[in-house]
Amino acid sequence: MAKRTIVSLPGDGIGRVVLEETIRVLNAAGFEADYVEGDIGWEFWKNEGNPLPDRTIKLLEKHKIGLFGAITSKPKDAAFEELSEDLKEKGLVYSSPIVGLRQHFNLDVCIRPCQTYTGNPLNFVRRGKDNSIEEPKVDVVIFRQNTEGLYGGVEWSDPPQEVYNALLSHPKFRLNFGNVPKNELSISTRIFTKKATARILRASFEYAKKYGYKSVTVCEKPNVIRETSGMMYKMAQQMQRDEYPEIELWNTNIDAQMMWLTKNPEDYGVIVAGNMFGDIVSDGFAGLIGGLGFACSANLGEEVSVFEPTHGSAPKYADYETSIVNPIAMIASACMMLDHINEKAISSKIKKAVAEVILEGKVKTYDMMKMTGKADVVKKGAASTKEMADAIINKL
Repeated sequence: MAKRTIVSLPGDGIGRVVLEETIRVLNAAGFEADYVEGDIGWEFWKNEGNPLPDRTIKLLEKHKIGLFGAITSKPKDAAFEELSEDLKEKGLVYSSPIVGLRQHFNLDVCIRPCQTYTGNPLNFVRRGKDNSIEEPKVDVVIFRQNTEGLYGGVEWSDPPQEVYNALLSHPKFRLNFGNVPKNELSISTRIFTKKATARILRASFEYAKKYGYKSVTVCEKPNVIRETSGMMYKMAQQMQRDEYPEIELWNTNIDAQMMWLTKNPEDYGVIVAGNMFGDIVSDGFAGLIGGLGFACSANLGEEVSVFEPTHGSAPKYADYETSIVNPIAMIASACMMLDHINEKAISSKIKKAVAEVILEGKVKTYDMMKMTGKADVVKKGAASTKEMADAIINKL
């Protein structure tokens, strides 16, 4: 059988090292693939004015599967300042390349599992009855709509006159903003479509059905954001009633959900939300299982899929002589890739090895040792990125 080709997208900062160590783990587990590197990230923005070059798009169009490290994103003005001088007069505006990938390939279904590793010293604990200490097991999978909502990119500062006139047609805009000079307005839209909303809802119900979760929770804000959040919840009610009556449908507001994270996280199963709220709630649940060093994700489209840890590029760590960052989120993202392409036996083997290393507790990265991420943590007993990968490979 011909080897599969994976597009490796190291990106910026720590992205390269966690991706390199993950590929070592994949090789050791017996996954046979060719890796072709795609250009993406901050250096390509600075030097070419495009953090997502067309040549990278073409690689993904051809090979369909991407394994992504991390990228650096900065605000509009800071991004402009770092552009090469010969590009500054071309009217270029930075936009996140991972958001660009999601929109170009319609990677609209984002899955972010947050599941407890037994023995992880960073697991959430709470006080129970009679002052006891409880460590609830978290097993939550967040489905985040990936291409619409506040991340849709439909925004203006000093909006065009036709946009301003359209906004003035809304009575609440006239009441609250009608006297604000147009050039003092910045506007971001939150757009939901029925097609994309139905797709993310169905994906969440299907996942709950396949893996035996008892509930799907819509985590939005329909009592205030009545049109978009309200549409998602109404569609979820109809879908649950018609197609998934055996699965309970719960409804939580994003603000209350964040409060309940530390009250009863073990009660939740599958959670589904729009782009921004899905981003927020997935980071909140990730904090309960050890933080972003353990948080993996999949971005799924109908043809192309990209798998990535949810952490950023952490540029302050990228220049350390010995890399100290935790590679488990990247390794777990690779396991999601393996599951997606039906290499489930290899995925299970890697997951088991990761779980054994964490349970054994002999090898811990600096975050697992509750250290500040400084260059000297390895000398103080923390495992380097490579040493953690080595420990997982040894278990394999």
